[in-house]
Amino acid sequence: MKLKQVGRLACLILPALLAATAQAQGGFPSKPIHIIVGFAAGGGNDIIVRVVAPKMSEGLGQPIIVENKPGAQSIIAAEYVAKSAPDGYTLFMGPSGAMTMNPAIYSKLPYSPLGDFAQISMIGDFPLILVVNSSLPVNSVKDLIDYAKARPGDVNYSASSAPFQLAAELFNQKTGTKFAHIPYKSSGDSVGAVMSGQVTMTIMDPPPAIGPLKGGKVKGLAVTSAKRDPAWPELPTLAEAGGPDIEIRLFTGFHAPAGTPPAIVKRLQEEVARVVRVPEIRERLDQMSIVPSGNTPEEFRQIIARDIAKWTAVAKAANIKAD
Repeated sequence: MKLKQVGRLACLILPALLAATAQAQGGFPSKPIHIIVGFAAGGGNDIIVRVVAPKMSEGLGQPIIVENKPGAQSIIAAEYVAKSAPDGYTLFMGPSGAMTMNPAIYSKLPYSPLGDFAQISMIGDFPLILVVNSSLPVNSVKDLIDYAKARPGDVNYSASSAPFQLAAELFNQKTGTKFAHIPYKSSGDSVGAVMSGQVTMTIMDPPPAIGPLKGGKVKGLAVTSAKRDPAWPELPTLAEAGGPDIEIRLFTGFHAPAGTPPAIVKRLQEEVARVVRVPEIRERLDQMSIVPSGNTPEEFRQIIARDIAKWTAVAKAANIKAD
């Protein structure tokens, strides 16, 4: 090859190599990623994200910073992320409540679950647990229903977000009970209210209930799955315990602002899918009754659309409105 030809070839190849190098050096992620949680520390979503975030950080090669922005049924956190730069560095830990139940009970929201977000991946889904104070004189859901009907003005429940409120109100509708809603900022606060006797019961996500249940500070009466949960084999389903035959499973997962480049969404989805299959992470999720997912953005989006329709119908039938 002549010297001139070599020179020309170098002129063509060198810029391409430099561009590729620059792209690699400035590739995603090149700085810390912030994950926004719409609940106080200690809540179910907060616990879950702190289980998966360290492994995601290892795979992505950047720190992951978890930020709690509690309040307004995760609306504050969701709106914050929806209005953030669509660059993959600000993500929303978006559970069923914010993404499928808020649309069912609020006539106006400052964000659209499908319009303002690019779904990344679902971490997993899980049933809820009905718990009461350990000193309450009930040992089954039937006992609880009888106890509540004998004291219609003296029973209440704690709920930190729309999913738990909807679940409890659906329980009221199906059983004819009149448990009054007492709002709390996190599931940790909700179970704490049951432990202290401030409220009669709560229907909540499993993670924050594990310690109090094992310590005997609360009693678990039932799970909201169709079958007994492998993580809680001693707990009957609602129907088995003399309650209504209803099934409630919630999800949680990651969402980015709409307009986030597909390549970044794909990179994040691949990392979620990898992490939830790591044996030690899978074991931790299993302990919290979470069935790992790691599904694709398209699959996650379909689940959200389906559940919005489902919970809108439930809220309408139960006449549950938040505004």
